[in-house]
Amino acid sequence: MDNIRGKNIAITGAARGIGYATAKALLARGAHVVIGDREVALQESAVAKLSALGQVSGYPLDVTDRESFTTFLDKARTDGHGHIDVLINNAGVMPVGPFLEQSEQAIRSAIEVNFYGVLTGCQLVLPEMAARRSGHIINIASVAGMLAVPGQVVYAGTKFAVVGLTTGLADEFAPQGVEVSAVLPTFTNTELIAGTHTSSAQKPVEPEDIAAAVIKVLDKPTTLVSVPPALRFVSAITPTLAPKARRWLSHKLGNDTVFLDFDRTARDGYEQRAQSAMGVVESPDSKD
Repeated sequence: MDNIRGKNIAITGAARGIGYATAKALLARGAHVVIGDREVALQESAVAKLSALGQVSGYPLDVTDRESFTTFLDKARTDGHGHIDVLINNAGVMPVGPFLEQSEQAIRSAIEVNFYGVLTGCQLVLPEMAARRSGHIINIASVAGMLAVPGQVVYAGTKFAVVGLTTGLADEFAPQGVEVSAVLPTFTNTELIAGTHTSSAQKPVEPEDIAAAVIKVLDKPTTLVSVPPALRFVSAITPTLAPKARRWLSHKLGNDTVFLDFDRTARDGYEQRAQSAMGVVESPDSKD
């Protein structure tokens, strides 16, 4: 059975980056895709571009607002003949820098978008999926959800929560025929790593690599998949090492400084956007 062709698939935060690449990959496989994004103009532009590839629609979405998420999913159901086959919780932000420099706004934004948004999406689609005994939720987490490094404390905390949420839900809802998975990318070549200086040991993957992992998980469901695959085992073992060994390995890989020593000017635009990632940003052309 094809788990993608003809399926109604909703993706959050899909106007750019990983979400946009995933939408393209799913359309190529014959899915009907509904994208949501808080930046309305960007979301509308993305839909216009994607429409040449297949059946796609899009709506404003603030994942931190339960009412907004509910409205988005209701519209996605209408577009998809009444139900959602797959929800991809992709929306996320990544504040970095020394922990004591993180503002309350940055911390709340990260928790609301990265964890509360994912949790809300799961709560809103699981009842219908369990009732149909069919459906799949894919949460875009991060290798940081298994291995935290300096300068990424807040982000790692939210992604650890997503990994825990995913594994718990996967086992709780398996008897009801619902799959729940998480894809855990390493450094990804999007705005999330703006201003950072990665080494050869931290070579970023592309958004298309994450999209390919999503396709693989839909074709052959499993709970946790990392990109690249080998990092799942490295990130699982590293936290169990003795502190000196863990810090030595982190230093050898450059992970001890990559999110502490970065170009703050080059990153400032993204950090500002990440800190205010709640609420829908209306299109300049929208009418009251």
